[in-house]
Formats: sequence, C-alpha cells, structure tokens
Amino acid sequence: MKLLKMLIVVFTFSMVGLILSSCGGAGNADTESAKEGKEYTSAYICPMHCEGSGSATAGTCPVCKMDYVARAEEAGEYMKGHDHESHDHNHDHGHEH
Repeated sequence: MKLLKMLIVVFTFSMVGLILSSCGGAGNADTESAKEGKEYTSAYICPMHCEGSGSATAGTCPVCKMDYVARAEEAGEYMKGHDHESHDHNHDHGHEH
C-alpha cells in the first residue's frame, strides 16, 4: 500500500512537471521562428499563413486555395480604424507644463 501511494505521488509530480514544461517560454521561440518562414515573409502571403504557402507573385494558396494578399496590405489591416484625424499625439492630456 505504501509503495502504491509513493508511485502515485511520483507519477503525479512527473505529469505536472511535464505539463508545465510544455507550456513554458520555449513555445514563444518556436512561434517567432515560425513567423520567419516564407508563409510570413513572401511578397504575397496566405491570410491563413498555411505552411508552405507564400509567393513572389499573386496567386492562390496551394493548401487552402484562398487568394494571396500582398504582405504590406495585410500589415495595413492592423491599422484599420485607427483615425489620426480625430485626435493628436502631443500627449499633453489637457494640462500645461
């Protein structure tokens, strides 16, 4: 009985360690290196960033069949709706110094 309890404790700690190590910071490095592939760096990229996609010319993704978009055009999507005409960036927040 004592041996069984000891095995359960060892197994539990082993599984917890395995789970925690798989969720660690190493995944961030994998994500960053994955963003260096041609599906992220080509002139024309798949909106879904399918592995093996990306091209120097317009076309369709060989994996999902979506139309490629210009990489610069996709980067512009992040700024959509950010209107610089309606506010300024002087950051004085309504008070004088």
